[in-house]
Amino acid sequence: MVVKRGEVWWAILEEPIGSEPGYRRPVVIVSSNEFNQSKINTVLVAIVTSNLNLANAPGNILVSKKESGLSKESVVNVSQVLTLDKTFLSKKAKKIPPNKIESLNEGLRLVLAI
Repeated sequence: MVVKRGEVWWAILEEPIGSEPGYRRPVVIVSSNEFNQSKINTVLVAIVTSNLNLANAPGNILVSKKESGLSKESVVNVSQVLTLDKTFLSKKAKKIPPNKIESLNEGLRLVLAI
């Protein structure tokens, strides 16, 4: 399976523990295209949530329904980055626009201090 950075996918996650995300939910691919096209079967993703209160958290990105391909306005939560096996990705929604990918880059730099 080939995925690209900035794409929104539905992922099937395990039952959550504590503050971890879980169940079926959207994610944004944040790993590089070079990494994604390699023989490595995992990808790095940021969790997407419909909890709009998280839009005010540092680095998070608000995305519209049109931008994400989802049924609700959503927030990319850059503080919840996971490594997933590609088999947990079930369906592609849409690729977010370049300006939102740049905001994603800025948010990841902030949260990872890079």
